[in-house]
Amino acid sequence: MTDAASKLKAIDYTRGSLRILDQLLLPHQTVYLDITNSEQAWSAIRTMQTRGAPAIAIVAVLALAVDLHTTASTFTTSTSVRDYINTKLDYLVTSRPTAVNLADAVQKLKTIIDASPSTTSASDLINLYITSAESLLASDITDNTSIGSHGSGWLLSQLSGRPATVLTHCNTGSLATAGYGTALGIIRSLHSSGNLTHAYCTETRPYNQGSRLTAYELVQEGMPATLITDSMVTSLLTDVNVKNKPDAIIVGADRVARNGDTANKIGTHQLAILARHFGIKFIVAAPTTTIDLDTKEGADIVIEQRPAEEVKIVKGLLVGGEGELAEVVVAPKEIGVYNPSFDVTPWKYIDAVVTEKGVVERGENGFDFSGVFVKQ
Repeated sequence: MTDAASKLKAIDYTRGSLRILDQLLLPHQTVYLDITNSEQAWSAIRTMQTRGAPAIAIVAVLALAVDLHTTASTFTTSTSVRDYINTKLDYLVTSRPTAVNLADAVQKLKTIIDASPSTTSASDLINLYITSAESLLASDITDNTSIGSHGSGWLLSQLSGRPATVLTHCNTGSLATAGYGTALGIIRSLHSSGNLTHAYCTETRPYNQGSRLTAYELVQEGMPATLITDSMVTSLLTDVNVKNKPDAIIVGADRVARNGDTANKIGTHQLAILARHFGIKFIVAAPTTTIDLDTKEGADIVIEQRPAEEVKIVKGLLVGGEGELAEVVVAPKEIGVYNPSFDVTPWKYIDAVVTEKGVVERGENGFDFSGVFVKQ
């Protein structure tokens, strides 16, 4: 990981203390928020002060770890600890239902706690939860680095080894994970090996994760990069005056169904259609925790609807001001708003899904993920 990447920490954790970077204020202000309990974590996830499927899972389980560390002396029995953990985990998973990573992390921790002997003391059960949650933080960074390596290697092989120009959507880097990133991790890997010609990032309306967060990460690391609006992709791919056109579109995922249908930030589906039309690769980068084998296809994925105000109001730094942030209304208050947070890209438009275990290419009838779930 580069020095710049290591500085972009969405999650700052030591045992008993959790701070998250308030991503609603980026790129203009760098403010960390103390998270001391599950309620604060739920609110931060719901309001998108922290976001990105891997990151919200880590924040949720670590918030409960901090809570338990602080209140350990108040528990007198292991039964009360078990009940508390299960209740809080069930509550946390409601903060953002589309992202499967959160539900996966919750289930893993529940399984660990439920499997502990009934004779386990309250303090030992608390310590078991805390160490298990901390292990998820460490493994996320390792997994993301592997995704970057696998993805960059696969793409370069498709391009016969020549450097790549890529386009990405939303934010999938250090700010969306415990570190390094998924789709942006692949771009990082290309850059660090000298194989990135140029990176384009979409604005990603209505929350502007691309212009606020991905552009910020790209600039911080000195990558050759250009910001475009969501509606400029076709122009970028067809403009004869653009020297370096994208060879691939690389995105993350919030949930991948068993057949490969992928729920990701709104606007992803249309990018996949454009990639197919113009003959460039469309790649999904996601850890295996994002692949939901219990969900048969995309039609079964619940899509979160967000508040209308997110479309009607934009927030930014006042031009000519002295660091003052302001919200501006950009639409009539009476207008109706349709604001799904995600859409589902059918498997047929996806060339490859890159995981920490390796790359799974599309088959004739969808994706077969059995290989990446084989125990090593």
